Amino acid sequence: MKMKIVLAYSGGLDTTVIIPWLKENYDCDIVAVCVDVGQEADWKAIQKRALDTGAASCYVQDVKKEFVESYLWPMLKSGAVYEDKYLLGTAIARPLIAKVLVDAARKEKAKAIAHGATGKGNDQIRFDLGIMAFAPDLEIIAPWRVWKLKSREDEIRYLRRRHIEVPVKRRDSYSRDDNLWHISHEGLELEDPSNAPGYGRMLKMSVPPERAPARGEDLEIEFEKGIPVSLNGKSLDGPALIAALNKLGGAHGVGLVDLVENRVVGMKSRGVYETPGGTILYFAHRELEHICLDRQTYAFKQQAALKMGELIYGGLWFTPLREALSAFVDSTQKTVTGSVKLRLFRGNVISAGVSSPYSLYNASIASFDTGDLYNHADSKGFVRLYGLPVLVRALMEKPARAAKAAELLGKPAGRGGRGGKAAGKP
Repeated sequence: MKMKIVLAYSGGLDTTVIIPWLKENYDCDIVAVCVDVGQEADWKAIQKRALDTGAASCYVQDVKKEFVESYLWPMLKSGAVYEDKYLLGTAIARPLIAKVLVDAARKEKAKAIAHGATGKGNDQIRFDLGIMAFAPDLEIIAPWRVWKLKSREDEIRYLRRRHIEVPVKRRDSYSRDDNLWHISHEGLELEDPSNAPGYGRMLKMSVPPERAPARGEDLEIEFEKGIPVSLNGKSLDGPALIAALNKLGGAHGVGLVDLVENRVVGMKSRGVYETPGGTILYFAHRELEHICLDRQTYAFKQQAALKMGELIYGGLWFTPLREALSAFVDSTQKTVTGSVKLRLFRGNVISAGVSSPYSLYNASIASFDTGDLYNHADSKGFVRLYGLPVLVRALMEKPARAAKAAELLGKPAGRGGRGGKAAGKP
């Protein structure tokens, strides 16, 4: 009886090669599973390609709603960013894709799951850990870790020798990953960090900022408990809202990131990321938190965001620590409700006002005018107590400072400036 293998299938170069490679190296039937997380794709054409290249079956699982509500919104609320720039578009989708693959494997009674992640990248870790979290009994097949192909050019030659249509053009053979949140680009001129990105042929969602309209665009986003619920007064579900913001942000060159990052496996890699809608939402959410969270909560949440970014990037979504951090984040978002006004202009997101029924901003306190809740005289005692460590240290250092000053003046450091003896005495 043939072994059944579930393959994470995108229809791109890697997975197009993997189908015939699996059939040549395993006595197997291949179930190609396409996970729709909002990527631009002709699913009918992709399904046909899978069957034409040897898959026994191919189906598409639409999980966009789950992707937004159970992955993107928790990430947005946490404020997670990797290495100051990356909004984790690829990383956040991988745990969900792994979960869908396991569900498919159970349904199909498959013995193995295959994926197209390379042995140098982060995705092998994200897929493997996601699969292991739900199905430690299943075999994981990652052809890039074992086959003899060394490059995308090798893959193209492999397909041509077998008279299989190559799904990419050589000139545009960036390694890409896209979903509802973003699109990433790697390879070609990006492999040399000294090269400027070829935005003219590369970008899919955005225009370069210099080609954006000379006139900015205003918008307003409404949040409820940290989750965006409407755009310009119109209620939208998660996928529709993100899609609308991608269109708006992309037209104004918002959300372009060129990053040399540290991969989990230890090497540095360079990628260009387009995340227009995500960039707008992160900015708006942060603006709202500034007026809704107290100082201590906001400060600690910044630390939690840093750790959350590391966990998501490293494929550790299905872990107790991530779940605990999400529980903490949810508790902070109970009052993160309100409206944020923004302006988009040539790659920039500019704050244009924020309001919330839970705002901690109090004009009678913050104003330069003296109000009922604040007495300027109260600050004297507070400042002295707050600065007590500074005062104590200054007093401790006072003798040493006096000696140093005297030395610079060429005088001994005693009373009267003459070694403690009165002037004129022997």
